[in-house]
Amino acid sequence: MTGFINYQKVLIVGLGMIGGSYAQKLSSLGFEVGALARRQETLDFALERGWIAHGRTDVTQEYVSQFDILVFALYPHAFVDWIREHQDCIRSGAVITDVTGVKRSIVPVIQEMLRPDLEFVPAHPMAGRERSGVEWADCRLFADANYIVTPTERNTPEAVELVRTLGCILGFRHIAVLSPGEHDEMIGFLSQLTHCIAVTLMTCKESEHLAEYTGDSFRDLTRIARINEHMWTELFLANKDELLDQMDLFISQFSRMREALASGDTETLKEMMRLSTYRRSFFDKK
Repeated sequence: MTGFINYQKVLIVGLGMIGGSYAQKLSSLGFEVGALARRQETLDFALERGWIAHGRTDVTQEYVSQFDILVFALYPHAFVDWIREHQDCIRSGAVITDVTGVKRSIVPVIQEMLRPDLEFVPAHPMAGRERSGVEWADCRLFADANYIVTPTERNTPEAVELVRTLGCILGFRHIAVLSPGEHDEMIGFLSQLTHCIAVTLMTCKESEHLAEYTGDSFRDLTRIARINEHMWTELFLANKDELLDQMDLFISQFSRMREALASGDTETLKEMMRLSTYRRSFFDKK
Protein backbone atom coordinates (compact mmCIF):
# COMPACT_ATOMS: atom_id res chain seq x y z
CA MET A 1 0.00 0.00 0.00
CA THR A 2 2.96 2.28 -0.59
CA GLY A 3 1.68 5.75 -1.52
CA PHE A 4 -1.53 5.21 0.39
CA ILE A 5 -0.13 5.63 3.89
CA ASN A 6 -1.79 9.06 4.19
CA TYR A 7 -4.91 8.06 2.24
CA GLN A 8 -6.71 5.53 4.39
CA LYS A 9 -10.25 6.95 4.22
CA VAL A 10 -12.07 6.48 0.92
CA LEU A 11 -15.52 7.78 -0.03
CA ILE A 12 -17.47 6.00 -2.77
CA VAL A 13 -20.00 8.36 -4.34
CA GLY A 14 -22.56 6.18 -6.09
CA LEU A 15 -22.80 2.71 -4.61
CA GLY A 16 -23.80 0.65 -7.61
CA MET A 17 -22.19 -2.47 -9.02
CA ILE A 18 -18.76 -0.91 -9.67
CA GLY A 19 -18.81 1.40 -6.66
CA GLY A 20 -19.85 -1.52 -4.48
CA SER A 21 -17.04 -3.67 -5.87
CA TYR A 22 -14.51 -0.94 -5.04
CA ALA A 23 -15.94 -0.74 -1.52
CA GLN A 24 -15.84 -4.51 -1.06
CA LYS A 25 -12.19 -4.79 -2.07
CA LEU A 26 -10.93 -1.73 -0.20
CA SER A 27 -12.72 -2.67 3.02
CA SER A 28 -11.25 -6.17 2.84
CA LEU A 29 -7.79 -4.57 2.75
CA GLY A 30 -8.39 -2.47 5.86
CA PHE A 31 -9.36 0.89 4.38
CA GLU A 32 -12.11 2.86 6.06
CA VAL A 33 -14.71 3.11 3.32
CA GLY A 34 -17.73 5.40 3.41
CA ALA A 35 -20.43 5.83 0.81
CA LEU A 36 -23.02 8.23 -0.52
CA ALA A 37 -26.06 6.63 -2.11
CA ARG A 38 -29.56 7.71 -3.09
CA ARG A 39 -31.34 4.96 -1.14
CA GLN A 40 -30.89 3.80 2.43
CA GLU A 41 -31.55 0.23 1.26
CA THR A 42 -28.38 0.40 -0.82
CA LEU A 43 -26.32 1.50 2.17
CA ASP A 44 -27.92 -1.15 4.39
CA PHE A 45 -27.01 -3.88 1.88
CA ALA A 46 -23.35 -2.82 1.91
CA LEU A 47 -23.26 -2.26 5.67
CA GLU A 48 -24.61 -5.74 6.38
CA ARG A 49 -21.81 -7.27 4.32
CA GLY A 50 -19.07 -5.12 5.80
CA TRP A 51 -18.29 -3.44 2.50
CA ILE A 52 -18.59 0.04 4.02
CA ALA A 53 -18.04 1.33 7.53
CA HIS A 54 -20.75 3.97 7.24
CA GLY A 55 -22.77 5.89 4.68
CA ARG A 56 -25.20 8.70 4.07
CA THR A 57 -28.00 9.53 1.66
CA ASP A 58 -27.44 13.27 2.07
CA VAL A 59 -24.36 15.35 1.29
CA THR A 60 -22.92 17.31 4.20
CA GLN A 61 -19.55 18.93 4.75
CA GLU A 62 -19.27 17.22 8.12
CA TYR A 63 -19.38 13.82 6.46
CA VAL A 64 -17.62 14.38 3.12
CA SER A 65 -14.69 16.31 4.60
CA GLN A 66 -13.51 13.20 6.48
CA PHE A 67 -12.16 11.53 3.35
CA ASP A 68 -8.77 11.58 1.65
CA ILE A 69 -9.83 9.97 -1.64
CA LEU A 70 -13.21 10.27 -3.35
CA VAL A 71 -14.23 7.76 -6.05
CA PHE A 72 -17.14 8.90 -8.19
CA ALA A 73 -19.22 6.06 -9.63
CA LEU A 74 -21.96 8.21 -11.15
CA TYR A 75 -23.37 8.86 -14.60
CA PRO A 76 -21.32 11.57 -16.36
CA HIS A 77 -23.89 14.36 -15.97
CA ALA A 78 -24.48 13.46 -12.32
CA PHE A 79 -20.73 13.56 -11.63
CA VAL A 80 -20.43 17.04 -13.12
CA ASP A 81 -23.50 18.24 -11.21
CA TRP A 82 -22.18 16.84 -7.92
CA ILE A 83 -18.86 18.64 -8.24
CA ARG A 84 -20.60 21.88 -9.22
CA GLU A 85 -22.95 21.72 -6.23
CA HIS A 86 -20.91 20.06 -3.48
CA GLN A 87 -17.16 20.49 -4.03
CA ASP A 88 -17.03 22.91 -1.10
CA CYS A 89 -17.67 19.89 1.15
CA ILE A 90 -14.40 18.18 0.15
CA ARG A 91 -11.37 18.57 2.37
CA SER A 92 -8.38 20.51 1.06
CA GLY A 93 -5.75 18.24 -0.52
CA ALA A 94 -8.13 15.38 -1.30
CA VAL A 95 -7.71 13.42 -4.51
CA ILE A 96 -10.73 12.70 -6.71
CA THR A 97 -11.00 9.90 -9.23
CA ASP A 98 -13.87 8.23 -11.09
CA VAL A 99 -15.05 5.19 -13.02
CA THR A 100 -16.72 7.08 -15.86
CA GLY A 101 -16.77 5.49 -19.33
CA VAL A 102 -16.20 8.74 -21.26
CA LYS A 103 -13.53 11.35 -20.63
CA ARG A 104 -13.24 14.17 -23.18
CA SER A 105 -16.73 15.49 -22.45
CA ILE A 106 -16.33 15.66 -18.67
CA VAL A 107 -12.66 15.80 -17.65
CA PRO A 108 -11.97 19.38 -18.84
CA VAL A 109 -15.29 20.57 -17.39
CA ILE A 110 -14.56 19.15 -13.94
CA GLN A 111 -10.89 20.13 -13.85
CA GLU A 112 -11.77 23.67 -14.91
CA MET A 113 -14.39 24.15 -12.20
CA LEU A 114 -12.50 22.34 -9.43
CA ARG A 115 -10.96 24.27 -6.55
CA PRO A 116 -7.17 24.70 -6.89
CA ASP A 117 -6.54 22.76 -3.66
CA LEU A 118 -8.23 19.62 -5.08
CA GLU A 119 -7.05 17.29 -7.84
CA PHE A 120 -9.09 15.09 -10.17
CA VAL A 121 -7.26 12.18 -11.81
CA PRO A 122 -9.66 10.40 -14.19
CA ALA A 123 -9.69 6.61 -14.44
CA HIS A 124 -11.82 3.88 -15.97
CA PRO A 125 -12.03 0.29 -14.68
CA MET A 126 -12.73 -1.93 -17.69
CA ALA A 127 -14.87 -4.34 -15.74
CA GLY A 128 -18.56 -4.90 -15.26
CA ARG A 129 -21.61 -7.03 -15.73
CA GLU A 130 -24.84 -6.70 -17.63
CA ARG A 131 -26.53 -5.79 -14.36
CA SER A 132 -26.80 -2.70 -12.20
CA GLY A 133 -27.05 -2.16 -8.47
CA VAL A 134 -24.91 -2.88 -5.44
CA GLU A 135 -26.34 -6.38 -5.12
CA TRP A 136 -24.31 -7.35 -8.20
CA ALA A 137 -21.02 -6.02 -6.80
CA ASP A 138 -18.13 -8.48 -6.83
CA CYS A 139 -14.51 -7.36 -6.62
CA ARG A 140 -13.41 -10.60 -8.30
CA LEU A 141 -14.42 -8.85 -11.54
CA PHE A 142 -11.16 -6.91 -11.37
CA ALA A 143 -8.80 -9.90 -11.41
CA ASP A 144 -8.74 -10.33 -15.22
CA ALA A 145 -9.66 -6.75 -16.10
CA ASN A 146 -7.84 -3.67 -17.37
CA TYR A 147 -7.69 -0.27 -15.65
CA ILE A 148 -7.06 2.94 -17.57
CA VAL A 149 -5.78 6.17 -16.02
CA THR A 150 -6.36 9.27 -18.18
CA PRO A 151 -4.41 12.20 -16.70
CA THR A 152 -4.04 15.66 -18.20
CA GLU A 153 -1.47 18.44 -17.90
CA ARG A 154 -3.37 19.67 -14.85
CA ASN A 155 -2.39 16.56 -12.87
CA THR A 156 0.67 16.13 -10.67
CA PRO A 157 2.85 13.02 -10.98
CA GLU A 158 2.15 12.21 -7.33
CA ALA A 159 -1.62 12.16 -7.78
CA VAL A 160 -1.37 10.13 -11.00
CA GLU A 161 0.78 7.57 -9.21
CA LEU A 162 -1.73 7.47 -6.37
CA VAL A 163 -4.55 6.56 -8.76
CA ARG A 164 -2.34 4.01 -10.54
CA THR A 165 -1.63 2.48 -7.13
CA LEU A 166 -5.37 2.35 -6.46
CA GLY A 167 -5.74 0.19 -9.57
CA CYS A 168 -3.00 -2.13 -8.29
CA ILE A 169 -4.60 -2.38 -4.86
CA LEU A 170 -7.97 -3.20 -6.40
CA GLY A 171 -6.33 -6.13 -8.20
CA PHE A 172 -6.58 -5.16 -11.86
CA ARG A 173 -4.56 -7.35 -14.22
CA HIS A 174 -3.17 -4.54 -16.36
CA ILE A 175 -2.94 -0.78 -15.82
CA ALA A 176 -2.55 1.63 -18.73
CA VAL A 177 -2.19 5.39 -19.05
CA LEU A 178 -3.90 7.17 -21.96
CA SER A 179 -4.94 10.72 -22.72
CA PRO A 180 -8.70 11.39 -22.47
CA GLY A 181 -8.86 11.53 -26.28
CA GLU A 182 -7.02 8.23 -26.73
CA HIS A 183 -9.28 6.68 -24.12
CA ASP A 184 -12.47 7.76 -25.89
CA GLU A 185 -11.22 6.45 -29.24
CA MET A 186 -10.42 3.06 -27.71
CA ILE A 187 -13.69 2.93 -25.77
CA GLY A 188 -15.65 3.93 -28.85
CA PHE A 189 -14.35 0.85 -30.63
CA LEU A 190 -13.81 -1.73 -27.90
CA SER A 191 -16.90 -1.07 -25.79
CA GLN A 192 -19.46 1.27 -27.27
CA LEU A 193 -19.38 -0.14 -30.82
CA THR A 194 -19.67 -3.69 -29.50
CA HIS A 195 -22.72 -2.72 -27.46
CA CYS A 196 -24.23 -1.13 -30.57
CA ILE A 197 -23.69 -4.35 -32.53
CA ALA A 198 -25.19 -6.50 -29.78
CA VAL A 199 -28.25 -4.26 -29.45
CA THR A 200 -28.73 -4.18 -33.22
CA LEU A 201 -28.60 -7.97 -33.43
CA MET A 202 -31.26 -8.30 -30.74
CA THR A 203 -33.53 -5.79 -32.48
CA CYS A 204 -33.23 -7.43 -35.94
CA LYS A 205 -35.65 -10.26 -35.22
CA GLU A 206 -38.21 -11.27 -32.64
CA SER A 207 -36.09 -13.58 -30.55
CA GLU A 208 -38.21 -15.32 -27.92
CA HIS A 209 -38.66 -18.49 -29.97
CA LEU A 210 -35.05 -18.34 -31.22
CA ALA A 211 -33.81 -19.02 -27.69
CA GLU A 212 -34.95 -22.62 -28.17
CA TYR A 213 -32.53 -23.17 -31.05
CA THR A 214 -29.49 -21.00 -30.47
CA GLY A 215 -25.99 -22.20 -29.76
CA ASP A 216 -23.21 -20.55 -27.79
CA SER A 217 -22.15 -18.22 -30.61
CA PHE A 218 -25.27 -16.05 -30.50
CA ARG A 219 -25.43 -16.10 -26.71
CA ASP A 220 -21.78 -15.06 -26.43
CA LEU A 221 -22.06 -12.36 -29.08
CA THR A 222 -25.17 -10.79 -27.51
CA ARG A 223 -24.26 -11.15 -23.83
CA ILE A 224 -23.91 -7.39 -23.50
CA ALA A 225 -27.26 -6.70 -25.20
CA ARG A 226 -28.90 -6.85 -21.77
CA ILE A 227 -28.22 -3.17 -21.26
CA ASN A 228 -28.92 -0.22 -18.97
CA GLU A 229 -30.58 2.08 -21.50
CA HIS A 230 -30.23 5.22 -19.38
CA MET A 231 -26.49 4.90 -18.77
CA TRP A 232 -25.52 3.70 -22.24
CA THR A 233 -27.60 6.30 -24.07
CA GLU A 234 -25.78 8.97 -22.09
CA LEU A 235 -22.38 7.38 -22.80
CA PHE A 236 -23.11 7.05 -26.53
CA LEU A 237 -24.17 10.69 -26.84
CA ALA A 238 -21.24 11.93 -24.76
CA ASN A 239 -18.86 10.21 -27.21
CA LYS A 240 -21.02 10.65 -30.30
CA ASP A 241 -18.43 11.82 -32.84
CA GLU A 242 -15.96 9.08 -31.96
CA LEU A 243 -18.64 6.39 -31.89
CA LEU A 244 -20.00 7.47 -35.29
CA ASP A 245 -16.48 7.11 -36.74
CA GLN A 246 -16.18 3.61 -35.29
CA MET A 247 -19.64 2.65 -36.61
CA ASP A 248 -18.62 3.84 -40.09
CA LEU A 249 -15.46 1.75 -39.83
CA PHE A 250 -17.52 -1.33 -38.95
CA ILE A 251 -20.05 -0.68 -41.70
CA SER A 252 -17.28 -0.44 -44.31
CA GLN A 253 -15.85 -3.83 -43.32
CA PHE A 254 -19.30 -5.44 -43.05
CA SER A 255 -20.09 -4.10 -46.54
CA ARG A 256 -16.81 -5.53 -47.83
CA MET A 257 -17.77 -8.96 -46.52
CA ARG A 258 -21.27 -8.67 -47.98
CA GLU A 259 -19.89 -7.74 -51.40
CA ALA A 260 -17.45 -10.66 -51.30
CA LEU A 261 -20.25 -13.04 -50.41
CA ALA A 262 -22.58 -11.67 -53.09
CA SER A 263 -19.89 -11.99 -55.79
CA GLY A 264 -18.56 -15.35 -54.63
CA ASP A 265 -15.17 -13.84 -53.83
CA THR A 266 -13.81 -16.70 -51.73
CA GLU A 267 -10.32 -15.25 -51.42
CA THR A 268 -11.55 -12.01 -49.83
CA LEU A 269 -13.74 -13.98 -47.41
CA LYS A 270 -10.79 -16.21 -46.43
CA GLU A 271 -8.44 -13.22 -46.17
CA MET A 272 -10.81 -11.47 -43.75
CA MET A 273 -11.22 -14.65 -41.69
CA ARG A 274 -7.45 -15.21 -41.51
CA LEU A 275 -6.91 -11.62 -40.35
CA SER A 276 -9.75 -11.98 -37.86
CA THR A 277 -8.26 -15.16 -36.40
CA TYR A 278 -4.81 -13.57 -36.09
CA ARG A 279 -6.04 -10.38 -34.42
CA ARG A 280 -8.36 -12.26 -32.07
CA SER A 281 -5.39 -14.23 -30.72
CA PHE A 282 -4.07 -11.13 -28.95
CA PHE A 283 -7.22 -10.99 -26.81
CA ASP A 284 -7.00 -14.56 -25.51
CA LYS A 285 -6.24 -14.53 -21.79
CA LYS A 286 -2.96 -16.25 -21.08
